Amino acid sequence: MISITSSELNYLVFRYLQESGFTHSAFALGYEAGINKSTIDGNLVPPGALVTFLQKGIQYLELEANLSNDDTDMDEDFQFLQPIDLITKDVYELQKIIKEKKEKLRQDKPRGKDKDNNVHEREHGREPARERAKEKQLKEKEQDRDQEREKIEKDKEREKNKDKEKPREDLMDAKANGDKDVVRHEENGKTADPEPMEVCTSSTSLPCEIPSSDVMVLEGHTSEVFACAWSPDGSLLASGSGDSTARIWTIGDGPCHSRMQNGPVDVMVLKHFKGRTNEKSKDVTTLEWNGEGNLLATGSYDGQARIWNRDGELVNTLIKHKGPIFSLKWNKKGDYLLSGSVDKTAIVWDVKSGEWKQQFEFHSAPTLDVDWRNNNSFATCSTDNMIYVCKVGESRPVKTFSGHQSEVNAIKWDPSGSLLASCSDDTTAKIWSVKQDACVHDFKEHAKEIYTIRWSPTGPGTSNPNQQLLLASASFDSTVKLWDVELGRLLHSLNGHRDPVYSVAFSPNSEYLATGSLDRCLNIWSVKEAKIIKTYSGNGGIFEVCWNKEGNKVAACFADNVVCVFDVRI
Repeated sequence: MISITSSELNYLVFRYLQESGFTHSAFALGYEAGINKSTIDGNLVPPGALVTFLQKGIQYLELEANLSNDDTDMDEDFQFLQPIDLITKDVYELQKIIKEKKEKLRQDKPRGKDKDNNVHEREHGREPARERAKEKQLKEKEQDRDQEREKIEKDKEREKNKDKEKPREDLMDAKANGDKDVVRHEENGKTADPEPMEVCTSSTSLPCEIPSSDVMVLEGHTSEVFACAWSPDGSLLASGSGDSTARIWTIGDGPCHSRMQNGPVDVMVLKHFKGRTNEKSKDVTTLEWNGEGNLLATGSYDGQARIWNRDGELVNTLIKHKGPIFSLKWNKKGDYLLSGSVDKTAIVWDVKSGEWKQQFEFHSAPTLDVDWRNNNSFATCSTDNMIYVCKVGESRPVKTFSGHQSEVNAIKWDPSGSLLASCSDDTTAKIWSVKQDACVHDFKEHAKEIYTIRWSPTGPGTSNPNQQLLLASASFDSTVKLWDVELGRLLHSLNGHRDPVYSVAFSPNSEYLATGSLDRCLNIWSVKEAKIIKTYSGNGGIFEVCWNKEGNKVAACFADNVVCVFDVRI
């Protein structure tokens, strides 16, 4: 018989409490059980694992009784299974595994062949009837659960007198439609995925599911969509994909449902290849609009940067890098474009001439991110754990920041250009100042790698000068943390996701935060209350989220080849 250890059970209960919003209970259990010292890789444990384990345990009691007519074979049957199989596979898949392994064992042991054949024939003879009965049972249980969930939701809404949109009952069916670019409302359709749990951790009120009428699904990409960015005027949305194309979508000002009535959205396809291509070398890895919004720069896995106009016409191809480009940034003036590559270098390009102005070869490993401080100086970070501040025209770094113990994934200057934030696989985020060598603050509260960071649009030099400056960090520990930079302390830990968080973005007024995760969920948080106020569950992991300039729309790009635009008027 297979068995589960006490530490594994503790972890499953901890995840259940965390996913269900019982933050304090999860913390207490985690502390007393030493969950932080566990060797279990949380990324391998699917959401709702404990509930799934219990539900399947009931099914396997029946399975155990029906796998064989010979009681002595029960334990043998289960010896063919692994614990992860019980969580991730259904009854019929498990039966198949056991049969295949039994058959292999039978072939390896010629003696007793007749007995094994008889057992197999008996099983095969009654399996179709048992499958039909099980299918009917599962469908009835699913209907009962759906009805119970609907009743609970309606009761809660009545009790709280909420005049909100009806939560969506079904997940979207967002399949890319070949090369045909279309826009549609989300369609209702059943899915076998687990229902998202109630994850609003800072309040007893439930987050509001974004209704399908407020979702615009942009289809056309034929591979994962890695990047998206609104033009400064907010009328165009650019997306970049593993299908070797970028697309420029014309969105418009009105709500999603009013745009739907006008038919398909206008889209321009920016092909990064000539003719047909089946290779992954031209994946669009990064993109950014210039300040005026008349030019779009894209970076590709082929090591080339490209500049396009608003009409989707190729203006320039920038060729110098010898490896994939992972970061691409315009300076504020718009005369320079900065690129960082796996070839360990950063290059400043003269946009007007289309020629490279200076190549910076300071790192000893791939350059992961670059960011301008002002029109002439910038910072770079790398898998070599180092951060360099460079200046156009200077042959050596003007400042070196060392302190991270693992690769530095992202860097970002604050709105005033006086502080630089960095995040790393060493699980820390750090704040640096050019006035000193050591970091100003060292934030260590994350439990796993930090993938990205964002400053709030607040403080001097912003449209919100009197508001507190915050830093948001998104981690593989499935949390987003908000930091008070002035005091150097953790302000809030946002625990609504269940898988690594890849993207985070502040609204223009800094009151809200959008987060996207591999758990397929987009969450909109109130920064002040540190709770989810709107949420949406898609059909693929989310790689990037971004707000338009008015702060009434959020775009998100998904691993299932679609881009979604959400109306989030709050």
